[in-house]
Amino acid sequence: MCPGAPTEAVDYADDAEYGEVRNEEDFDREALLRFLGGRLAGADAPMEVKQFRGGHSNLTYLLRFGETEWVMRRPPLGPLPPTAHDMGREYRILSRLWQAFRYAPRAILYCEDRSIIGAPFFVMERMKGLVIKNRRPLPAELHDNAEACARVGEGLVDTLAALHGVDYAALELAGLGRPEGFLERQIRGWMERWERAKTRELALMNRLGAWFIDHMPPPQPPALLHNDFFLHNLIVEPGASGRPVGVLDWEMATLGDPMVDLGITLGYWRDPGDNPELIALSEGHCHTIMPGFPRRQQLAERYAEHTGRDLSHVEYYRAWAHWKTATVVEQIYARYRRGQTHDERFAALGCHAPVLAREAAAILAPLGFDPS
Repeated sequence: MCPGAPTEAVDYADDAEYGEVRNEEDFDREALLRFLGGRLAGADAPMEVKQFRGGHSNLTYLLRFGETEWVMRRPPLGPLPPTAHDMGREYRILSRLWQAFRYAPRAILYCEDRSIIGAPFFVMERMKGLVIKNRRPLPAELHDNAEACARVGEGLVDTLAALHGVDYAALELAGLGRPEGFLERQIRGWMERWERAKTRELALMNRLGAWFIDHMPPPQPPALLHNDFFLHNLIVEPGASGRPVGVLDWEMATLGDPMVDLGITLGYWRDPGDNPELIALSEGHCHTIMPGFPRRQQLAERYAEHTGRDLSHVEYYRAWAHWKTATVVEQIYARYRRGQTHDERFAALGCHAPVLAREAAAILAPLGFDPS
């Protein structure tokens, strides 16, 4: 079993949606208020700032002006991978996507002047609802409500299918990425990121990367990708309806093969019969094995029904998602190890990469990969 990943549910003292700003992630609030005055509705009132507790990447803050609320996003602290955490790019997407995809929050204001809060940032609308937090208890409204959980799972995959049907060219987002050669660039890029982020040698990660390059499936017609689409980035209606109202965290959105998005969704999804060490990474809060949530196969079939896309290589993409996620969590853990963040949630992430690499290898074994 992976050390630091308990099978029993962890009791977190503070499970609020947001709280006080962490000291090292605070900023010059007076400078921000001066910038927002006259540019943002409601910003002529006194400003209250809170920090959202979810997420492991970009920092997200609640800006409250009396009854008016906005959300501000900025990059994390410390050295960052090249081209990552591009606030201008995320702003560009969200300032347009809401017109064709109602689950995207509308971005309102962008600032690239680092002198204001120490980094580029943007402000977007505040979408309210239930968020099923990673490694946290299921919201009380959904607990022991199998019908609502079923609607959450179905809504998740329906929302992904709807995103992949967006006419991105009509939104002037055709220049967002280069679909040709997308998968190969992704694989090679994440191989390089692993080498920069790794806190220990893990030969299996290198062998997997080489196998993915040598066995790439033919690409499908491109779509607008969220590129981190999973249950914990979904907002659902307050109460027990289970219906989606929004999608969070668009920082990695791009154009490419939609099977990459589906693979990520399925890679994060757990079935009751999965390897116990994989389930243990949820620290006792593995939501999708609970009654009502669909199985991965059901999600894939529903996606195929909505989109008509070919899913014959979906297991390749699911394995790739585990391999990529191993590097994502290693990057976060490396920041913690280097003292670039003191968020104690990151302390247990050091055991994730080996587990995820082994899971990717197990998925690929029937496809010809030698996991030994």
